[in-house]
Amino acid sequence: MTSMLQVDKVTTSRIQEVDMNNLDFGRCFTDHMFEMQYAHNTWKTGQIKPFGPIEINPALNVLHYGQAVFEGMKAFYVDEKQINLFRPDVHHARFNRSCRRMCIPETSYEVFIEALEILIRLDAAWVPKKRGTALYIRPFIFANENYLAARVSATYAYHIIMSPVGAYYGEGFNPVSLTTSPDFVRAVPGGTGEAKTAGNYAASFLPAQQAQQDGFTQVLWLDAIDHKYIEEVGTMNIHFLIGDTLVTPSLTGSVLSGITRDSVIQLAKEWGYEVQERKISIDEVMQASADGHLKEVFGSGTAAVISPVGRIAHKGQEITIGDGKIGQLAERFHNTITGIQYGQLDDYFDWTHPVSIHI
Repeated sequence: MTSMLQVDKVTTSRIQEVDMNNLDFGRCFTDHMFEMQYAHNTWKTGQIKPFGPIEINPALNVLHYGQAVFEGMKAFYVDEKQINLFRPDVHHARFNRSCRRMCIPETSYEVFIEALEILIRLDAAWVPKKRGTALYIRPFIFANENYLAARVSATYAYHIIMSPVGAYYGEGFNPVSLTTSPDFVRAVPGGTGEAKTAGNYAASFLPAQQAQQDGFTQVLWLDAIDHKYIEEVGTMNIHFLIGDTLVTPSLTGSVLSGITRDSVIQLAKEWGYEVQERKISIDEVMQASADGHLKEVFGSGTAAVISPVGRIAHKGQEITIGDGKIGQLAERFHNTITGIQYGQLDDYFDWTHPVSIHI
C-alpha cells in the first residue's frame, strides 16, 4: 500500500544517550516525530521527520488564546516482532471530540494510525521492555496562526511525539493519597472539562500544588455546582467498590471520558460485578467508610493504568481505605489490563492494535 506520508529518517539515533532502566515520565523523546499542517480549509500531506524544535512566532494564536487539544496513549513491548498499541481507535475518537469542542478541524483515523505505525517501526528500539514501562505517545494539535485576535484560528499544526516512560506516580503501583479542595473546581457543565485541552490542566496546577504541600498526591475534584459530588482526580478517573458494587462518577459533561475508565467498566461487567455510573457524593463515600462498606478506591488512566487510593481527606476528616494497602480488585484490574497490553493475556475485547516490527 502506498504511504500517505512523507518519511525523513534520522542518520544517527540518540538512543545511546538514554538510560532505559531509569526512566522519568515524559523527559526524553524518540528519534522521530509526526507533523502535519492545516491551511486553506484542508490538512496537508503529513511528514515523519527527525524529532526537534519547532519554530514559533511571538504572535502565535495558541500562546494567547489556548486553542489546543492533545491525547495520551501508550505502546507496549510484546516481543522482538510485535509492539501493541492500546485502543488507538477510541483514543482517536476522543481526540476528534476534543477538536470539535475547541473549534479545531478533525483528523482522519487512517492518517493517525499510519503515522503511529511508521513511528513505532522506526523507533521500535525506544520501546522499553520491562513490565511497568511503555512508550508514551502524545498526539496534539494547536492553533498556529500569527494573529492577535480572540477568534478561531485559520491554521493549525498537528504533531505526534513519543517518549519511553516508567511509572507516572512516584508511588508506582502503591496506594496514593487524595484530598478535596475547599476553594477550587476543575470544570463546570457546559465548559471544557470533557475535552482534553491544555487549559484544563494549567488551571488545576495551583490546587494540586497545595495538595502536595499538605502531603497528598493529588486533588479529588468535586462538582462546581453543589461542591459535593465527586468527578475525577487531576490525572485520572476514580472508582469506588462499595459492598460488591463498583461505583464510578457518571459522565456529566465536566468529566473526561477515560479510555482506561471504560476498560475497567467493561471488565467489571464481564466479571459479574454490579456497575453503577452515577453521581456519588463525598459524604456518601465518607459514610460508606464509617459503616465498613467501602472496600476499595482506585483511579484509572493511561499514565498510571490503575492507581490504588489508600487515603482520602475532606474538610478535616480523613479515611483510610483497606488499611492503606493495595486492594484485590484494583490489583486484578491492573494485572488484567497490563497483561492484555503486553500481550500476555487473551485480548477478548480486541483492544490491542499489533504493530509488526523487527528489532
